[in-house]
Amino acid sequence: MTLIQHIELGSAQANITLSSIPQTYTDLYLLFSGRVSVTDGGLRLRVNGSTANLSTRLLYGNGSSATSATDTTYIGTVSDSNTTANTFGNGSLYFPNYASSTAKSFSGEIVHENNATSAVQWVTAGLYNSSTAITSLELFNAGSGNFVQYSSATLYGILKGTSNGVTVS
Repeated sequence: MTLIQHIELGSAQANITLSSIPQTYTDLYLLFSGRVSVTDGGLRLRVNGSTANLSTRLLYGNGSSATSATDTTYIGTVSDSNTTANTFGNGSLYFPNYASSTAKSFSGEIVHENNATSAVQWVTAGLYNSSTAITSLELFNAGSGNFVQYSSATLYGILKGTSNGVTVS
């Protein structure tokens, strides 16, 4: 894995955008930690500056029940103004074959932390149905909230091959 870009917000911001993604890797791996300033911690994704051609299937649970949903850009929730103060939600998204000329699947997992009650775990399967390579990824709040200071995102590129017994093809 090679670090492509890391962003840590110095102040509140409406989105976190990782841009100018090089086409030299096989897969992308995005790690993020976030908290939003409103009561809706919903997290959405834009690919190449657009929400077009996206679809997601989500499974989420809080330890006592589980539910599923289908959406276009929704990928889960991060911590929000209703959760324990200064607590951030964390997640990851994996994009295999992001530079291919066919539709690109992706998967992810997110945990919405709240020490006062219970956490919510999200598992997401998605599809970017475009022949265009992924050159930018943007996370934004489903409502009108901003990501708070210190929310962050880190993007890694993964090359196919074998290293330390792990093979990416």
